[in-house]
Amino acid sequence: MTTPPPPAAQVELTADEARRIVLAAQGFLGAPDRRAGVPGVLRALGAVQLDTISTLARSHELVPYARLGAIGRPAVEAAYWAGDTAFEYWSHAACVLPMSTWPDFAFRRRHFRGRGGLWNHRVTEEAYKTVLERLRTEGPLTATALGGALQTSGDDPRTPEAKGEWWDWSDTKIAVERALAFGDVVCVRREGWKRVYDLPDRVIPAALLAEDPDDAECLRRLVRLAGRQLGVATRTDLMDQYRLTRAQVDAALPGSGLIPVTVAGWGERAAREGTWADPDALAAPPRGRHRTTLLSPFDSLVWDRPRTARVFTGFEHRLEAYVPAAKRVHGYFVMPLLAGGRLLGRVDPARDGQTLVARRVSFESGPKIPTRTLQSMSEALRTAAEWVGCTNVRIEQLTHEQTRKPLTALLAS
Repeated sequence: MTTPPPPAAQVELTADEARRIVLAAQGFLGAPDRRAGVPGVLRALGAVQLDTISTLARSHELVPYARLGAIGRPAVEAAYWAGDTAFEYWSHAACVLPMSTWPDFAFRRRHFRGRGGLWNHRVTEEAYKTVLERLRTEGPLTATALGGALQTSGDDPRTPEAKGEWWDWSDTKIAVERALAFGDVVCVRREGWKRVYDLPDRVIPAALLAEDPDDAECLRRLVRLAGRQLGVATRTDLMDQYRLTRAQVDAALPGSGLIPVTVAGWGERAAREGTWADPDALAAPPRGRHRTTLLSPFDSLVWDRPRTARVFTGFEHRLEAYVPAAKRVHGYFVMPLLAGGRLLGRVDPARDGQTLVARRVSFESGPKIPTRTLQSMSEALRTAAEWVGCTNVRIEQLTHEQTRKPLTALLAS
């Protein structure tokens, strides 16, 4: 299908202006709203991606930390899984989402129901009905409490293809995840990293549960939200935020309220496919102090690699956790350093008792690294160490070995 030409742009932005709007939209420019806390961060971002990897902390903890500073980790967990502020669902990936967006994902729940599931799998109707009945009569339960998440019987009805996709999940686990995709069950809290499943009419506010927007309205809302969360975005950026198709974004854009813009330096592709901005951000250009912090590789500021390279002028960000160790360039769980509104380097962190270990530290500029960049790296490492209860920092590999002495001195000061 031929992509329609973008509307004539009404606003021209420099690359720096666009970058500042992006940083403000993502909560990295200006004083953080500490009164709104973690729920406020979640509402502003629209989605916080979940992942099992934990070095300093899990990604969903690192995201509010990067914006609010050393907020207590129990407070982060409580904010996500209090039962009335958020729910888990498939958006950009498996994410925590603000409770207010429950109606907006009606289109995706209908889509999953129409095709019969989330992935290519087979589960008996009896298993599905049993899961729902047990939740109805016994209250919220984990997959373990429902009968176990792993397959234990040799009598497995799944196809070889489905087994490959679902590892060794049990029929019960497949059934409850299918129900989650359909919206017949919901997860609003976790216990020990395990999802606790419940029925929507027990945990979703009645007013939200009563809303049933059609697909067009769902998509219009989500494209508008994506524009606000991203600040400035190309058509592809808008698609990636909630994993929408090009056709879905194109249909929703005219009613989204987003303003067409051009951004100098964003390249031919951005100009060709079109770029849009949040009208509120254009009306009030962002001001304030930039955050200095380490970012989770799953942070929404950097989770889209092409967008990261475009907004931060060539910064190549890649998660290497699933790359063979011998082929890694920067490390296992590489955290970009954000300072002064730019990405200045990377850290691959680990913990050794009460020591935060920087297994590899690299900088973007060279061969001479500015003192201000070293100060930013030192500040980010010390703050992260204190947050996770470490008392000192040890640096192992450095891409610029000449920085070891001044960086070590800054860490000790």
